[in-house]
Amino acid sequence: MSLVCDLENRSPPKVHLNTPAAGTSPPVQYPTKSDVLAVIPAECFERSLIRSSVYLVMSLALTLGSGLLAAALLPLTWSWLPAWIAYAGITGTVATGCWVVAHECGHRAFTRHNWIQDLIGFCLHSALLVPYFSWQRSHAVHHARTNHLDLGETFVPLRDTTPAGQAWLKVTHLIGDEAFAIFSLFQSFLIGWPAYLLAGVTGGPSRGATNHFWPAWPFSAELFPGGWRTKVWASDLGILAMLGLLAWWISAAGFLTVFALYFAPYLVVNFWLVLYTWLQHTDVDIPHFEADEWTWIKGAFMTVDRPYGVFLDFVHHHIGSTHVAHHIDARIPHYNAVKATRAIRQHFPDLYRYDPTPIPQALWRIATHCKVVTKTAEGWKFSGQPLKPPGSKASQL
Repeated sequence: MSLVCDLENRSPPKVHLNTPAAGTSPPVQYPTKSDVLAVIPAECFERSLIRSSVYLVMSLALTLGSGLLAAALLPLTWSWLPAWIAYAGITGTVATGCWVVAHECGHRAFTRHNWIQDLIGFCLHSALLVPYFSWQRSHAVHHARTNHLDLGETFVPLRDTTPAGQAWLKVTHLIGDEAFAIFSLFQSFLIGWPAYLLAGVTGGPSRGATNHFWPAWPFSAELFPGGWRTKVWASDLGILAMLGLLAWWISAAGFLTVFALYFAPYLVVNFWLVLYTWLQHTDVDIPHFEADEWTWIKGAFMTVDRPYGVFLDFVHHHIGSTHVAHHIDARIPHYNAVKATRAIRQHFPDLYRYDPTPIPQALWRIATHCKVVTKTAEGWKFSGQPLKPPGSKASQL
């Protein structure tokens, strides 16, 4: 049964991005995956169950502790609404750390013992209403076909040559860039994650509409071949168990209590998940590729590390500031990813991407300018203002 590392293609030695015209600069040359792995210190690939468990316990303690404190100290009245909003923001933010730990389990980065990480990942993701095995498979496809315009998975852009892309541009021209950005942010953060799970929105167009809970008609089953369909049903059992627990809680404590303590932070977790995924592979100067141009190593280097700050890096286990290394080899645990990132940046400064733009500004730029992609000399790109070139130094690493 294929996981991310089994799906990844190996690029041939020194792949050229494009053939230069007369008088232009030489084409970008890409190393093989083996070339990149060779510069990463061997200790970066070591997975410690004890060390991983410490981060698991930390994220669980912060999440459950926040919930217990709120339940004990915050009155459920309208006058305390600002405190409950703050609670949702704080708890949803630290709970995202639990999501990231489960994500590492799905990648086999938590420990060498697969049954342990599947058990932990299944429980954590089910508690957050994420179908563990279904998402493990679709996320493996995302890693295996990063920035592929047909076979990619999650935030695959529309081309301006397609009817859907042209319709999207008409909407933009009708309402304007700023209104489009506000609409894009609203729909992405509020319904983007469930829309992806339920209908494959922003998934690979070659697979059609997919559903992470139902790998059969009327949805395409291509995303879950063979034994993966059985694993989708197993994931559903975890979701049903969590929904049953929530229903029991509502019957005992009332909907408002459960909404305040669970569903409001849950929406914040979804916000962080969409934010990270969106900003990791999307910006005005990042190309996406059709089959004749795409290679695995190109896709991996179309990943952007960004400055999320000390606190978010700590509680979210560096998921946004070491994502390039994560795409080079997803089995590198997060506590070794900073060292791996430094090695990649040092040896491949012209390929490593780091954008120092503050996150709110980068998000607004992407929401405003990244609508549909247009064919260029280097893949397909969004129109917009260019970023600093790849290789900008990441001061926080």
